[in-house]
Amino acid sequence: MVELNLVSRFIVLATCLIATQSFASGASGFQLQEANIEPENIASLQRGARNFMNYCSGCHSAQYVRYKTIGKYLELSEEQLIDNLMFNAERTFETIKVAMPADSAARWFGKTPPDLSLRARAKGADYVFSFLKGFYLDPNSPTGVDNMVLSSTSMPHILWEMQGFQAANFTEHTADGVTSLEFEGFEQVTAGTMNAGEYDDFVRDTVNFLAYITEPIRSYRRKLGVWVMMFLVFFLIIASMLKRQIWKDVS
Repeated sequence: MVELNLVSRFIVLATCLIATQSFASGASGFQLQEANIEPENIASLQRGARNFMNYCSGCHSAQYVRYKTIGKYLELSEEQLIDNLMFNAERTFETIKVAMPADSAARWFGKTPPDLSLRARAKGADYVFSFLKGFYLDPNSPTGVDNMVLSSTSMPHILWEMQGFQAANFTEHTADGVTSLEFEGFEQVTAGTMNAGEYDDFVRDTVNFLAYITEPIRSYRRKLGVWVMMFLVFFLIIASMLKRQIWKDVS
């Protein structure tokens, strides 16, 4: 009976996870787009840091990463950090804190904007990439826009000037008396300052940085891991040769 209950619980949990993933990646026919980020591209990460500080840090914090860490791994000097990224801090060892008071944010947006330190790890880079590209005009929304990835989001389309505004086209489907809407695609309504390719690159750099801050030492850890594995292989060879030398006269 105990084993049966465990199996039943596992099946229910797996079903919930599959349903959640299906909703996140294809609700109403919308599929997440691949971010294709480059974690080792320092130039992309530097641009992403610039984008985050200019467009995101006014509402979103990243309280688990320090400016000093960003400068170290993104090859930025202290002067570059202070002049280009540190808008809400005075010392490089401080973390990225939001300028907006939490109570004001909750009053304006209905809830406090989440910290983005671990958002790319929790949701995935593809999710964040698709979210930033998924805003569309909705006259029934308080902000004038909604999002295909996160329906009824309280976040306004802060990148509208670059992307422009787009409308979402839906097709009605009726089955068993139930009418549903299936997403067909976006239609550009007003042009932005960037074309589609330039906006994709802008968002990709931003997501690349968000993925980076979830684990700033990732690149260093991987490089160190290669050296550790090389050492272990070398040590294994030496140990094997030593064993043969010691036991060569033993029948």
